[in-house]
Amino acid sequence: MSARSNQFLGALTVLTSLFFMWGLITSLNDILVPHLKAAFALNYVQAALIQFCFFGAYFVMSFPSGYLVEKGGYQRGIIIGLAIAGIGCLAFYPAAGLRSYALFLGALFVLASGITLLQVAANPYVTILGPSQSASSRLTLTQAFNSLGTTLGPLLGSMFILSPGQANSAAASAAENGASASVVQIPYLVLAALLFLIAVLIGRSALPSRRALEPASAATARPAARAQGSPLERRASIWSYRHLVLGAIGIFVYVGAEVSIGSFLVNFMGQAAIAALAPAVAGRYLSVYWGGAMVGRFIGSALMLRIQPARVLAVNAAVVAILLIIAMIFAGHTAMWALLAVGLFNSIMFPTIFALALDGLGEHTGEGSGVLCMAIVGGAIVPEIQASLADSIGLLHSFVVPFLCYLYIGFYGLRGYRPVRSPGS
Repeated sequence: MSARSNQFLGALTVLTSLFFMWGLITSLNDILVPHLKAAFALNYVQAALIQFCFFGAYFVMSFPSGYLVEKGGYQRGIIIGLAIAGIGCLAFYPAAGLRSYALFLGALFVLASGITLLQVAANPYVTILGPSQSASSRLTLTQAFNSLGTTLGPLLGSMFILSPGQANSAAASAAENGASASVVQIPYLVLAALLFLIAVLIGRSALPSRRALEPASAATARPAARAQGSPLERRASIWSYRHLVLGAIGIFVYVGAEVSIGSFLVNFMGQAAIAALAPAVAGRYLSVYWGGAMVGRFIGSALMLRIQPARVLAVNAAVVAILLIIAMIFAGHTAMWALLAVGLFNSIMFPTIFALALDGLGEHTGEGSGVLCMAIVGGAIVPEIQASLADSIGLLHSFVVPFLCYLYIGFYGLRGYRPVRSPGS
C-alpha cells in the first residue's frame, strides 16, 4: 500500500467518528419528538417543530459553513463544527431545568448548526479522498458508520429518555410531564463531552489538506479561475449545473421523507390499530429502522462497485414507494414492519444522491456541497407537512407525503442525475 493510500485510510478512519456521532445525535430527535410531545402536551405539528428547528439550521447555516470551509479548510471546519455542536448539547441542561420548550428548540438549532458545518466539511472531503469513480461507494461506506450511530441512538434514547418509569402518556399531570423533560440533561451532557473530546483529537491529527489532494493542474488553475469573476458570478455558475439543482431537490425530499418516517414511528407503533406498543418498546423497534440503513449501506457500498449507483438508487426508491403503499393499505403489524423495512432501502440514498450531484463540479465542489447541505432543510419542512395531515386525516394515511418524495428520488436515479450544464453558462 502506497504512502498516499495510507494517508487516505488514516483520514477516512478519523472521519468515521464524525459520521457516527452526528448519526447518533440526529436519531435521538426521533426519541425527543414523542418524549417532548408528551412532556409538553403537544399536537403533531407542535412536536414536529423539533425537526423543523434542527433541520432548519441546515438552510440557514449551509452557505456560511461552505464559506468557512473554503477559507479555513476541512480540518478547521470540522473542529469548529464539533465545538458548536457541543455547545448546543450543553444548552439542553438549562432548557430542561427551566422546563422551556422554546429553549429546547433553540438548543437544537445551535446543535444542528454545528452538525451542518460537519456535513459541509466531511461529505465532500470523503469524495476527494481517493479516485472519483469510487466516490459514491466510499461515501456510502462512511455513511454506514453514520447508520451505526443512528441505530444505537434510539436504543440509548429508549433506555435513558423513554424508560417505562418516565411520564410519557397524555394522562400524566402537567407537573409530572414537566419533570420528565429533565431526563435529557445527563445524556446530552455526555454527548457534549464526547464532541469536545473528538474536536481535540482531530485538532491533533495530521489530515491532508484540500490543496494536497488536488492534482497540480487543478491547484494552479484555481487562482486563475477565481480571478475570472466576482463571487456573485461564481455563485450563479453553481446553479447552472442541472444535475446539482435536481440533486438538491433530491436531498430535500429524501431527508424530509426519512425524517418524517423516523419522527412518527414511535407514535405510529403505539396506536391501537397498528401495534399498541409502549413508548420505550417502540423506541427499541426504531433501531430496526436505522439498523436496516446500516446494513444496507455496507451492502450498497459493495454493490455500487459493480452496478451503476444511479440504477441502485432508482430501484431502492421504487421498493420504498411500494412498502409505503402496503403500509397505508393494510395497517396493523403489516404496516409497522413495512415502515421498519424502509430503512434498509433508504440506506444508499443520501450518499448516492450527494455524490451524483457533485460529479463534475471541479472547483465548485465545496460550494456545491453547501447547496446540497442547505437542501437538508427538507427535514424541517416535510415532517411539518406530514404532521398537518396527521392532525387532520390520521397518522397512517399521512404517509402519502413521504410516498411522493420517493417517487421523485426514483426519477433522479433514472434521469435527473445525468451531468448537464445549462447552455450559455
